[in-house]
Amino acid sequence: MSAPSAVARLTRDLTDGLDGADLEDFYRDLHRHPELAFREHRTAARLATRLRAAGYEVTEGVAGTGVVGVLAHGDGPVVWLRGDMDALPVSEATGLSYASTVDGVMHACGHDLHVTWLAAAAEALAAGRDAWSGTLVVVGQPAEEAGGGAAAMVADGLHERFPRPDALFGQHVAPGPAGFYPHRPGLVMSASDDIDVVVHGRGGHGSRPEAAVDPVVTAAYVVTRLQTVVAREVAAREQVVLTVGRFHSGTTHNTIPADARLALNLRTQDPQVRARVLDAVRRIVEGECAAAGCPRPPEVTVASGYPTTVNDAALDARVAAVHRELFGDGTVFDVGPVMGSEDFSLLAPAGVPYDYWLVTSTPTAVWDAAPGEDLLTRLDNVPANHSPLFAPDPSVLLPGVRTLVSAALARWAE
Repeated sequence: MSAPSAVARLTRDLTDGLDGADLEDFYRDLHRHPELAFREHRTAARLATRLRAAGYEVTEGVAGTGVVGVLAHGDGPVVWLRGDMDALPVSEATGLSYASTVDGVMHACGHDLHVTWLAAAAEALAAGRDAWSGTLVVVGQPAEEAGGGAAAMVADGLHERFPRPDALFGQHVAPGPAGFYPHRPGLVMSASDDIDVVVHGRGGHGSRPEAAVDPVVTAAYVVTRLQTVVAREVAAREQVVLTVGRFHSGTTHNTIPADARLALNLRTQDPQVRARVLDAVRRIVEGECAAAGCPRPPEVTVASGYPTTVNDAALDARVAAVHRELFGDGTVFDVGPVMGSEDFSLLAPAGVPYDYWLVTSTPTAVWDAAPGEDLLTRLDNVPANHSPLFAPDPSVLLPGVRTLVSAALARWAE
């Protein structure tokens, strides 16, 4: 078993017997019961139960709610498959019959699909273990959305307590007409930094602004000036996004508050560009506060949430070739680097290759009804990840299992 076609045939053999109704029931149950980062107790328990039933040695409670299943079957490479489990603080508006039953919480990023794919792939590979030799490690990761889940698992001994991987695989559901599997060798996802800013003013009565230093006005100038960083300080060839996601200050109509707080998010793909933009943010915040006569210097705190995700080119080529065999030449294409971010790469020990791809999932009727004549325009007009209307087509359940199964088999077949 060495050619992609052989791996594709074996993948079909191992997954043809999966119970589609069971897959959909499991997925719908997870969707109805979303759990926020580091609170994925029910989801983790459901995943652990299925892994144990399939013959895995299961460890729960890694980094609080993480799940790791190990299935050793002879000599051969150690393959890790990862799925993230957490939901988002989003109120669902899909109208689905299996919509979230938890107020203000929704699987708006599709991690319910990720857990379903992971569990079913683990079961299919366990049932077909006579067809491969090696070790499979299944990682149910908490708190991807919060940015700390992968790091927390590593800190809890993930790399020391379980067999060291020879390859790590993961995937993410995405908008786009269901049935495509975008791949990208090299840089595929951007780094993300969260930046908290506190502007210190001098509070006072709204009728006497001359006796105060208004942090709202100063912070507003900061927000406006920050818009020039990407437009005027970053080369057009560089990909950077700088977002002000929160602006909070004050409690009453007629009181000038003592401070204003901003929450920023920065997405970059180059370490030098990242450093330059962070310097610009600090310079602008400090400069506006100095110009306003703020009584204290501002506070600028940077928290690195996600590193870049850089696929191993050779590994991605092998997996993409198998996916083409499985689903057709036209279904796999180079999506290019995206501005989204992931903590997936932190799960790989230094020097271990990994591959991460997308699975598009917009229902055909929704895609066909979207305005626009070209792909990019339509993508802007269908519900995407983090939208309260995000509702992947269940038709991607079995294909998403096959993408993971085939990736593992491709590595064992080398």
